[in-house]
Amino acid sequence: MPVATLNGIRLSYEVTGTGPLVVLVMGSGSPGRVWRSYQVPALVKAGFRVATLDNRGIAPSDACASGIRMEDLVGDVAALIEHLGGAPAHVVGTSMGSRVVAELALARPELVARAVMMAATGRPDPVAQMLNRGEQALIDKGVELPAEYAAAIKALLNLSPRTLTDPAKAQEWLDIFEYTSAGTPSAGVRAQLGMDRSRDRIADYRRIRVPSLVIGFADDKMVPTVFGREVAATIPGARYIEIEDCGHYGYLERPDDVNHTIIEFLTTATSS
Repeated sequence: MPVATLNGIRLSYEVTGTGPLVVLVMGSGSPGRVWRSYQVPALVKAGFRVATLDNRGIAPSDACASGIRMEDLVGDVAALIEHLGGAPAHVVGTSMGSRVVAELALARPELVARAVMMAATGRPDPVAQMLNRGEQALIDKGVELPAEYAAAIKALLNLSPRTLTDPAKAQEWLDIFEYTSAGTPSAGVRAQLGMDRSRDRIADYRRIRVPSLVIGFADDKMVPTVFGREVAATIPGARYIEIEDCGHYGYLERPDDVNHTIIEFLTTATSS
């Protein structure tokens, strides 16, 4: 993957396809390559040039272990769009990435053609904040959970009951989670977890004028759909679509439905 010095850091990214630019922004602790299983091929086939990036904190982008702010992540995506000469670009994010998309639409609307926010929220949630603090404490105290236990917890938090009650699918996910749960999280991931998430931005989202789509995952325990509906109701003219039978990883559990929803929205944008 190319690495460029953008917004004051070394930022890793990858571009595939030709056509209008779509930038995909991943959530906390995950690399940009996660998008490449399903979303990148579908978007390229639909006629888009697709850029994925490793958010600061995720190697080989700089770890920025001294601290990461939301403004930093927004600036990174803005710099990448300008670097690729793709403005205005369509920008799609999930979880933390959806907050980056919303803040980019506020701060640099001239860079955003259309915004898609999955598993979105605009305000702090006490349960999510406590879980985040717990994850930070595990790292700070040097506690490494057994990979089997970490895998089971990750599955329960991020997947739909429909997936978990299918023995074959559940085992496939558990194997993936067990493999990726080994080892201590990096300093960069710790810095992402330590970002300030305490600000209520709902009132500010009323100033977003970029055409926006909010996608909720019906069985999402990490970001319940009430938060996404609130974001969509706040952004003027935003659409809200809910995907059934999937949890926080809905873009991986129900990729065909998610991809169809995104592409339909973006295709409408490019043809209008």
